Amino acid sequence: MSQAADRRGLLIILSSPSGAGKSTLAGRLMKWDASLSFSVSATTRPPRTGESHGVQYYFETRERFEQMVADGDMLEHAEVFTNLYGSPRAPVEAAIAAGRDVLFDIDWQGGQQIRNSRLGRNALSIFILPPSIAELERRLRNRAQDSDEVIAGRMKKSRDEISHWPEYDYVLINDDLDVTEAKLKTIISAERMRLSQQPNLADIVRGLNAEFEARQ
Repeated sequence: MSQAADRRGLLIILSSPSGAGKSTLAGRLMKWDASLSFSVSATTRPPRTGESHGVQYYFETRERFEQMVADGDMLEHAEVFTNLYGSPRAPVEAAIAAGRDVLFDIDWQGGQQIRNSRLGRNALSIFILPPSIAELERRLRNRAQDSDEVIAGRMKKSRDEISHWPEYDYVLINDDLDVTEAKLKTIISAERMRLSQQPNLADIVRGLNAEFEARQ
């Protein structure tokens, strides 16, 4: 599908506790609409097998990351499970200036910072809930990426993360990936048509009024 060039870009924020499916859903949205720009986060955690710098994440040292924060080069940042995560500001501002939507796969802290930033008026925030805590743990274990200790830490953290659901514009329960994906597409399509996202409509209406006057 294509994106109209005469509207403002959206900052689409997807958040969820680890294992609820936001990264999988983000990947599906990117395949659905090639015009979406994915905000590649910076992190101080080491890369996992198959991950590359600048693709899944920008892998930075803690010193480099903290310097970027001090210089104002991060749109948002947070510390999660002893590692720092953040969204570099420059690529996001460039995409928005070009009228492209930017997709964020971030936690509630990052989403809050974006909504409170000067770009917050263009933010669309969506929180993904798991159908149950048992299913959340099952998904974490099936990923086979983390140790039992890390999984236990993620499960403990998930209660606090879930408590922030009322802060979001939309909340979806991800009990079926295909159904949740369809709902996300509906939400994004509708939000793109909001009056506030179409600054050129005023000019169009002025043109219509001019035609009325010309007919008198």
